[in-house]
Amino acid sequence: MNRALEIAANGFNAASILLAGRNSVHTWWTGLVGCALFSWVFFASRLYADVTLQVFFVVTSVLGWWSWQPHSGESALVVQRTTPRALLVMFALALLCAAGYALILHRFTDAYAPIADSAVLTFSVLGQLLLMKRRVENWWAWLLVNTIAVPLYASRGLYITAALYVVFLLNALVSLRHWRRLLGAS
Repeated sequence: MNRALEIAANGFNAASILLAGRNSVHTWWTGLVGCALFSWVFFASRLYADVTLQVFFVVTSVLGWWSWQPHSGESALVVQRTTPRALLVMFALALLCAAGYALILHRFTDAYAPIADSAVLTFSVLGQLLLMKRRVENWWAWLLVNTIAVPLYASRGLYITAALYVVFLLNALVSLRHWRRLLGAS
Protein backbone atom coordinates (compact mmCIF):
# COMPACT_ATOMS: atom_id res chain seq x y z
CA MET A 1 0.00 0.00 0.00
CA ASN A 2 1.36 3.38 -0.99
CA ARG A 3 0.95 5.68 2.05
CA ALA A 4 1.70 8.82 0.02
CA LEU A 5 -1.21 8.00 -2.29
CA GLU A 6 -3.48 7.36 0.70
CA ILE A 7 -2.43 10.68 2.27
CA ALA A 8 -3.03 12.60 -0.97
CA ALA A 9 -6.45 10.97 -1.46
CA ASN A 10 -7.38 11.82 2.11
CA GLY A 11 -6.18 15.40 1.74
CA PHE A 12 -8.34 16.09 -1.30
CA ASN A 13 -11.34 14.26 0.16
CA ALA A 14 -11.00 16.12 3.47
CA ALA A 15 -11.06 19.41 1.60
CA SER A 16 -14.07 18.26 -0.41
CA ILE A 17 -16.06 17.13 2.63
CA LEU A 18 -15.33 20.33 4.55
CA LEU A 19 -16.33 22.40 1.53
CA ALA A 20 -19.57 20.40 1.18
CA GLY A 21 -20.37 21.15 4.80
CA ARG A 22 -19.93 24.84 4.03
CA ASN A 23 -22.20 24.47 0.98
CA SER A 24 -19.36 25.45 -1.41
CA VAL A 25 -19.30 24.50 -5.09
CA HIS A 26 -15.56 23.78 -4.74
CA THR A 27 -16.51 20.54 -2.99
CA TRP A 28 -16.92 18.96 -6.42
CA TRP A 29 -13.52 19.41 -8.08
CA THR A 30 -11.60 18.57 -4.90
CA GLY A 31 -13.76 15.48 -4.47
CA LEU A 32 -13.15 14.44 -8.06
CA VAL A 33 -9.38 14.42 -7.54
CA GLY A 34 -9.61 12.70 -4.14
CA CYS A 35 -11.91 9.98 -5.44
CA ALA A 36 -9.70 9.26 -8.43
CA LEU A 37 -6.77 8.74 -6.04
CA PHE A 38 -8.86 6.67 -3.62
CA SER A 39 -9.85 4.26 -6.39
CA TRP A 40 -6.22 3.08 -6.48
CA VAL A 41 -5.96 2.90 -2.69
CA PHE A 42 -9.07 0.75 -2.35
CA PHE A 43 -8.18 -1.52 -5.27
CA ALA A 44 -4.86 -2.31 -3.60
CA SER A 45 -6.78 -3.10 -0.36
CA ARG A 46 -9.27 -5.43 -2.16
CA LEU A 47 -12.22 -3.22 -1.21
CA TYR A 48 -13.86 -3.54 -4.61
CA ALA A 49 -17.18 -1.99 -3.69
CA ASP A 50 -15.22 1.07 -2.62
CA VAL A 51 -13.46 1.13 -6.00
CA THR A 52 -16.87 1.09 -7.68
CA LEU A 53 -17.97 3.85 -5.33
CA GLN A 54 -14.99 6.04 -6.24
CA VAL A 55 -15.79 5.72 -9.95
CA PHE A 56 -19.38 6.73 -9.13
CA PHE A 57 -18.07 9.70 -7.12
CA VAL A 58 -15.87 10.88 -9.99
CA VAL A 59 -18.86 10.88 -12.35
CA THR A 60 -21.22 12.49 -9.83
CA SER A 61 -18.62 15.10 -8.92
CA VAL A 62 -18.74 16.33 -12.49
CA LEU A 63 -22.55 16.27 -12.44
CA GLY A 64 -22.72 17.90 -9.00
CA TRP A 65 -20.32 20.62 -10.04
CA TRP A 66 -22.56 21.36 -13.01
CA SER A 67 -25.83 21.17 -11.05
CA TRP A 68 -24.65 23.57 -8.32
CA GLN A 69 -23.91 26.26 -10.93
CA PRO A 70 -26.61 28.74 -11.94
CA HIS A 71 -27.67 28.21 -15.58
CA SER A 72 -29.28 30.58 -18.10
CA GLY A 73 -30.47 33.12 -15.59
CA GLU A 74 -31.66 30.47 -13.11
CA SER A 75 -30.53 30.72 -9.53
CA ALA A 76 -28.36 28.03 -7.96
CA LEU A 77 -29.93 25.16 -6.04
CA VAL A 78 -30.87 25.94 -2.44
CA VAL A 79 -30.87 23.58 0.53
CA GLN A 80 -34.15 21.67 0.74
CA ARG A 81 -35.78 18.74 2.55
CA THR A 82 -36.69 15.37 1.07
CA THR A 83 -40.18 14.07 1.74
CA PRO A 84 -40.32 11.31 4.37
CA ARG A 85 -41.89 8.90 1.89
CA ALA A 86 -39.18 9.49 -0.73
CA LEU A 87 -36.51 9.10 1.93
CA LEU A 88 -38.02 5.80 3.11
CA VAL A 89 -38.08 4.46 -0.45
CA MET A 90 -34.47 5.54 -1.02
CA PHE A 91 -33.34 3.93 2.25
CA ALA A 92 -35.10 0.66 1.40
CA LEU A 93 -33.55 0.61 -2.08
CA ALA A 94 -30.11 1.27 -0.60
CA LEU A 95 -30.55 -1.67 1.81
CA LEU A 96 -31.69 -3.95 -1.01
CA CYS A 97 -28.78 -2.92 -3.23
CA ALA A 98 -26.31 -3.39 -0.37
CA ALA A 99 -27.54 -6.92 0.22
CA GLY A 100 -27.41 -7.79 -3.48
CA TYR A 101 -23.95 -6.33 -4.02
CA ALA A 102 -22.62 -8.04 -0.89
CA LEU A 103 -23.87 -11.36 -2.23
CA ILE A 104 -22.16 -10.76 -5.57
CA LEU A 105 -18.88 -9.78 -3.90
CA HIS A 106 -19.01 -12.77 -1.55
CA ARG A 107 -19.73 -15.23 -4.33
CA PHE A 108 -17.48 -13.96 -7.12
CA THR A 109 -14.52 -12.12 -5.55
CA ASP A 110 -11.98 -12.34 -2.77
CA ALA A 111 -13.49 -9.22 -1.21
CA TYR A 112 -12.76 -8.47 2.40
CA ALA A 113 -15.94 -7.68 4.42
CA PRO A 114 -18.41 -7.63 1.52
CA ILE A 115 -21.39 -6.66 3.71
CA ALA A 116 -19.77 -3.61 5.29
CA ASP A 117 -18.08 -2.68 2.02
CA SER A 118 -21.41 -2.86 0.17
CA ALA A 119 -23.21 -0.84 2.85
CA VAL A 120 -20.59 1.90 2.54
CA LEU A 121 -21.11 1.81 -1.23
CA THR A 122 -24.90 2.01 -1.33
CA PHE A 123 -25.41 4.53 1.45
CA SER A 124 -22.64 6.69 -0.01
CA VAL A 125 -24.51 6.64 -3.30
CA LEU A 126 -27.64 7.72 -1.44
CA GLY A 127 -25.72 10.47 0.38
CA GLN A 128 -24.10 11.69 -2.82
CA LEU A 129 -27.39 11.83 -4.73
CA LEU A 130 -28.98 13.80 -1.90
CA LEU A 131 -25.94 16.10 -1.72
CA MET A 132 -26.10 16.75 -5.48
CA LYS A 133 -29.69 17.98 -5.00
CA ARG A 134 -28.68 19.96 -1.88
CA ARG A 135 -30.97 17.94 0.38
CA VAL A 136 -30.30 18.33 4.09
CA GLU A 137 -30.83 14.59 4.67
CA ASN A 138 -27.58 13.81 2.86
CA TRP A 139 -25.81 14.35 6.18
CA TRP A 140 -27.79 11.52 7.84
CA ALA A 141 -26.59 9.18 5.09
CA TRP A 142 -23.00 10.32 5.65
CA LEU A 143 -23.32 9.75 9.40
CA LEU A 144 -24.30 6.13 8.69
CA VAL A 145 -21.55 5.66 6.10
CA ASN A 146 -18.84 7.08 8.35
CA THR A 147 -19.95 4.92 11.28
CA ILE A 148 -19.52 1.78 9.14
CA ALA A 149 -16.40 2.96 7.29
CA VAL A 150 -14.20 3.75 10.31
CA PRO A 151 -13.89 0.16 11.59
CA LEU A 152 -13.86 -1.24 8.03
CA TYR A 153 -10.88 0.86 6.95
CA ALA A 154 -9.04 0.32 10.23
CA SER A 155 -9.44 -3.44 9.79
CA ARG A 156 -7.59 -3.17 6.45
CA GLY A 157 -4.73 -1.15 7.93
CA LEU A 158 -5.94 2.09 6.35
CA TYR A 159 -5.46 3.95 9.62
CA ILE A 160 -5.06 7.37 8.03
CA THR A 161 -8.30 6.87 6.13
CA ALA A 162 -10.09 5.53 9.22
CA ALA A 163 -8.95 8.56 11.23
CA LEU A 164 -10.14 10.89 8.48
CA TYR A 165 -13.54 9.18 8.50
CA VAL A 166 -13.79 9.94 12.21
CA VAL A 167 -13.27 13.58 11.25
CA PHE A 168 -15.87 13.13 8.48
CA LEU A 169 -18.28 11.78 11.09
CA LEU A 170 -17.82 14.89 13.21
CA ASN A 171 -18.05 17.09 10.11
CA ALA A 172 -21.35 15.44 9.16
CA LEU A 173 -22.76 16.36 12.57
CA VAL A 174 -21.63 19.98 12.25
CA SER A 175 -22.74 20.16 8.61
CA LEU A 176 -26.17 18.77 9.42
CA ARG A 177 -26.62 21.58 11.92
CA HIS A 178 -25.31 24.18 9.45
CA TRP A 179 -27.53 22.97 6.59
CA ARG A 180 -30.56 22.97 8.89
CA ARG A 181 -29.85 26.65 9.55
CA LEU A 182 -29.52 27.29 5.82
CA LEU A 183 -32.84 25.53 5.32
CA GLY A 184 -34.47 27.81 7.87
CA ALA A 185 -32.99 30.91 6.21
CA SER A 186 -34.43 30.15 2.77
